[in-house]
Amino acid sequence: MNRVPSDESADLKPYHHGDLRRTIVETALEMLHEQKGWQFTLREIARRAEVSHSAPYRHFADKTALLHELALIGFDRLRDELVAALDAATDAPALLLALAYAHLRFGTQNPELYRLMFNTDAGEPSDIHLDPRTQAPFLLVIDVLEHGQREGTIRERSALGQATACWAHLHGLTMLAIDGRLVPEKVGDHAIEDALATLLDGLLPGNASA
Repeated sequence: MNRVPSDESADLKPYHHGDLRRTIVETALEMLHEQKGWQFTLREIARRAEVSHSAPYRHFADKTALLHELALIGFDRLRDELVAALDAATDAPALLLALAYAHLRFGTQNPELYRLMFNTDAGEPSDIHLDPRTQAPFLLVIDVLEHGQREGTIRERSALGQATACWAHLHGLTMLAIDGRLVPEKVGDHAIEDALATLLDGLLPGNASA
């Protein structure tokens, strides 16, 4: 008598080493975008990827572990966007504006992933935000600020504090943009441009408080 294998007994697709993990991650990213959130389960991801229900657990202990990796991928992609926006021929203020618009563009074009990057469903904030992959975009901003201080185009002050102010400012603007809260009737037709100009004004030399 032939035995019919259950869904849990064998993968529906064969994979080379490393392919299964990549497939699970890519499937999760697709579902994140399609569902506009992360309500999916590991079982649903496995079904979509055409692998056994147990397959995701070979690389991720649970859903939180998978979401944690997706969040880190978000920071990887954000850093890539920021690096692509840099132009070594311009000064630090122009570089900071380029980084700011790249940050906003990334967030508004990837709203679900951006939300996940800052959500506790992906793990404890300390676990995510102390990861080198998460810190990379932040350190890039610090590098530009320190460069500007050396060239005299950014005021002398703690670059760490300045970068934190930039991050808070940009994250707030990005979330407002994602949520459709920058209503022209309330904040004007050029809210983002005006907000970034105000931020930059506080970083330029000669604007220090008495």
